[in-house]
Amino acid sequence: MKITWLGHSAFRLETAKAKILIDPFFSGNPSFAGLDAKDAAQGLTHILLTHGHGDHVGDTVALAKESGATVLANADLAAWLGSKGVSKLEMGNTGGTVGFDGFTVTFTNALHSSAMLTEDGVSHSLGNANGLMLHFEDEASLLHMGDTDIFSDMALINELHQPDIGIVPIGDRFTMGGAVAALACQRFFNFKTVLPCHYGTFGIIDQTPEKFVAGMDGTKTRVETPKPGGHVTV
Repeated sequence: MKITWLGHSAFRLETAKAKILIDPFFSGNPSFAGLDAKDAAQGLTHILLTHGHGDHVGDTVALAKESGATVLANADLAAWLGSKGVSKLEMGNTGGTVGFDGFTVTFTNALHSSAMLTEDGVSHSLGNANGLMLHFEDEASLLHMGDTDIFSDMALINELHQPDIGIVPIGDRFTMGGAVAALACQRFFNFKTVLPCHYGTFGIIDQTPEKFVAGMDGTKTRVETPKPGGHVTV
């Protein structure tokens, strides 16, 4: 699997059967500046959303219309996307699993909010925030935690799913910070590889992954911190 970080919480996953974008926040994302949206969306088959905040829904509507990709989101967010003209939608909710060709996605818990102030000036409640647990037929399993704080039931997520790869928010203020994120990874998970995210985008969150990297020092987990547009293969 090739994993490309596109800044903030946006990732592209490439497998033999799928080209997946998670939380494709491109427009207005300072970390995405200089990257090519067409390259990021090349061959796109699926868009997966953790929750309804604008810095995660991002360019989903336009990308879905242009590519014909299937969009997966919680039921409330999926209904809202349908009202915006997205036609290929799959919906679920916390604890549920949705199957696709070659992989499944389970909605896991996350401690966060999920609403959007839209162009009409109305705040829309868009369901609960989630993490996304991906199991592939012939690839390592991957958990994108979404936006969250640490919580003890992360141990149950690990027990149920045993993710090999973790994508972990570390920026503080809106999510757990680097030191707490490192504690979550060590106490509740057995990741082989972990990639931090949700940092360096805006001035009010942590600008570097240093606290997280320091917190993971001495563990057996491989910590990868590519620059936006950079990738790792696992």
